[in-house]
Amino acid sequence: MKKQSEAKPHIFGVRHFSPAGAYYVREYLDKLKPKIVLIEGPSDFNDLMSEIVGKNVSPPIAIMAYTLEAPIQTIVYPFAEFSPEYQAILWAKENKVECRFCDLPSSIFLGIENAKEKNEEQGESLNSFIHRKIDEYSEDTDSEVFWERVMEQASDYNAYYRGARDYGKNLRELTLSNTLSDAKNIIREAYMSKVVSDVCSEGYKIDEIAMIVGAFHVEGIESGNFILTEKEVKQLPKVEVKKTLMPYSYYKLSTYSNYGAGNKAPGYYEFLWKGFNKGDIFYPTFIYLSKIAEYQRKTGNMVSSAQIIEAVQLAISLANIHDSKIPTLKDIQDAAITCMAHGSYAELVMAMANVEVGKKIGKIPQEAIQTSIQSDFYSILKELKLEKYQTLTATELRLDLRENIRVKSEKLAFLDLERSYFFHRLRVLKISFVNFLDKVQDNKTWAEDWVLQWTPEAEIEIVEAILKGDTIEFATAFELNQRIENSSSISMIAEVVKDAFYCGLPKSLEQAFQALQSCMADDIPINEISKTSTTLSIMLRYGDIRKLDRDVLIPILEQLFLRACLILPNEAFCDANAAIELAEAIIGLHNVVENHDFLDRERWYALLTEVAKRDNLNTKISGLAMAILLETGKISNDELGLEVERRLSKAIPADLGASWFEGLSMKNHYTLIARLGLWEKLQDYISALDEDEFKRALVFLRRAFADFSSNEKHDIAENMAEIWGLNKIAVSEAMNKDLKEEEVEIISSLDDFDFDDI
Repeated sequence: MKKQSEAKPHIFGVRHFSPAGAYYVREYLDKLKPKIVLIEGPSDFNDLMSEIVGKNVSPPIAIMAYTLEAPIQTIVYPFAEFSPEYQAILWAKENKVECRFCDLPSSIFLGIENAKEKNEEQGESLNSFIHRKIDEYSEDTDSEVFWERVMEQASDYNAYYRGARDYGKNLRELTLSNTLSDAKNIIREAYMSKVVSDVCSEGYKIDEIAMIVGAFHVEGIESGNFILTEKEVKQLPKVEVKKTLMPYSYYKLSTYSNYGAGNKAPGYYEFLWKGFNKGDIFYPTFIYLSKIAEYQRKTGNMVSSAQIIEAVQLAISLANIHDSKIPTLKDIQDAAITCMAHGSYAELVMAMANVEVGKKIGKIPQEAIQTSIQSDFYSILKELKLEKYQTLTATELRLDLRENIRVKSEKLAFLDLERSYFFHRLRVLKISFVNFLDKVQDNKTWAEDWVLQWTPEAEIEIVEAILKGDTIEFATAFELNQRIENSSSISMIAEVVKDAFYCGLPKSLEQAFQALQSCMADDIPINEISKTSTTLSIMLRYGDIRKLDRDVLIPILEQLFLRACLILPNEAFCDANAAIELAEAIIGLHNVVENHDFLDRERWYALLTEVAKRDNLNTKISGLAMAILLETGKISNDELGLEVERRLSKAIPADLGASWFEGLSMKNHYTLIARLGLWEKLQDYISALDEDEFKRALVFLRRAFADFSSNEKHDIAENMAEIWGLNKIAVSEAMNKDLKEEEVEIISSLDDFDFDDI
């Protein structure tokens, strides 16, 4: 590093997202009339400078730099309308003055972050340390309130200018010493000084340069002793990056999104900004309380005009207590709680969050988009008439995948089908703009329900997808191929087959199908068979209008079914833990069999009959097999009665009998409820158990009845009342009554009881 010269540029220190700073920086520049303005921000963002304040660009916006190798790292520089940096850039454009960023390039920023990760510092972060110290020293015990009362209420630009300098100087004195953060700041300030030197070498005079930087850096630039040389810059860690301009939101600007340089209330800070421009110091107070009242009224909580006026007066009085004419946000909040919510913060918490953070989202014209995948995304939005859904408000959209014969063009005829392909591709890429509602469609196989909601995070996710492909389609195909390569089971590959099918990607579907066929040569556990069969079944049932060949799936499903039939009896010879997973597999397989005529149902029912009758298999699985046969009408009431008597007899251990009943209860509950004789036999069985046997049985019976609804329990109660000769209503109330806490604890403890000790 080399020594700095004695002469210094004009430096205006600010806080990021400071409305007062944004207002006074324009006044400062008007009076100074510099020939060039240098802005704190990565110097490799200069090519986007004109885009930031371009036509049809509406803040909040952000510049994002991202690495080209996984794992992707990003650095984001956001701008709001009330950002001092944004207003400085806007001033330069309006006055036809040169404007540049002067901080370390983003490639070096991210390179340094890589180095930091390898030498991860322990303990408190620099930001949290600073804010904690301010909280300790401030009368308000809150750094945000302190800043607003001292700086956002500055009387003129000179007061702000001097105050920001003192603030930044004190911040430097409070920082932790000998940390990586300190080292990075020294390097940044030395680089900014280098940019000043470079500008001077271009012919600008030192007093023609204005710098707009964070107040923290003012002293470092003015009193620092060093300037980075070109050689030293080249030695700094560096990674290859690309850049893009993107919309942003007030939520992302807020500290609630964990943005370290943000504030708690960007929505409220917009009110401050508007108040400065209106010349009305009380505008933020009026508009904040009015917005709170508006929100409350919309949500059914009436707030009168008199209450608003009362709150304004109280806020001003609270400010006067602190020797200030102007209320801070804290003063206004306290006034709102007192006058509008009877002192209850809980009544206003949602209104405050809504008003203080705000829902504003920026806009970027398509011509300003920097990456091919972003351009592709927005082009598809326009083509599929989806632009109106790019809002922060969630909107539910039902797609009709059938051909629309009322329109002339084929493009419009299959508009919703193309939308479905697009939405499923976004789902596969985990781009959060869309959310699939996987709900019962009432046999509407042509319908899909989605929720669309735009977030700035979605923009980041789109940019990150550039590593997978230049377009949404190519990126999706790449992702599906990666999933095929990383699949460790046939069910995972089946999910890829389904996704490729729903995404409308025939080449990806062919690749996934080939991988699926290859897996068929291996041994496949029955739970994997069930999961895979279910996935293929869904495709066969609901994918008939997607213009892709589903028939190739039928032989695969037939093979899987045959395997399941061959291995099921042996699988049913298992312990209680394995039975849980096996039961789910059997239910899944049964649903598949019921939905496809080409599968051998008679073989399936014969297999279930064998499992139901055998005594050497897990009793829960035998009970479940019996339940399926009963539900499908494959056994008579007499056959059921005989099996109940056999399974729930004194000769059978209590836990085995109760486990069998648990399996029997896993299917249609009303099929069981309708059979009074079953409950008579269960009553006789329980009555015959001694205390220890009852404890054994209770665990399984408790689990069996856990999934019964209150209405179903009411019907059971009627059965039991009839058997016992009691009042039906009284028995129902007793059965549906919540257990006391001590009763719950006693019963729960039985789950872990070692019955082998009995």
